[in-house]
Amino acid sequence: MLQLPHQPLQVAAVPSQRAPAREDQAGPWHSEAVCRRDEAGLFFAPSKEPTAARLSREVAAKQVCAGCPVMIECREHALVQPEPYGVWGGLTAAERRVVLARRRRRDIELAAAPAEHIAAAG
Repeated sequence: MLQLPHQPLQVAAVPSQRAPAREDQAGPWHSEAVCRRDEAGLFFAPSKEPTAARLSREVAAKQVCAGCPVMIECREHALVQPEPYGVWGGLTAAERRVVLARRRRRDIELAAAPAEHIAAAG
């Protein structure tokens, strides 16, 4: 378990499991997740966590994610749900919001592209 020097690890209030509640997925990707062996406090912020401690904790959590065989599945789960807290699939909640905003913009642009193409051809 990773602890920041000279700071006790504060355990956050987190759900009892990080796995999705839905069972309609193709397979139990979450059973292969490396984070299931780690302290949940590494992936979820304690209340009133100082910025420097949060950034260090998030870097440590992302390092765990980087070696995870189901990182992509975890990330997609967090984007589809969407998970509002914690590090999932190597992304923080703020990073996931950016990815979702980019996806929405791309989808809007892709939907508008055929209409623009038809208008230009006519």
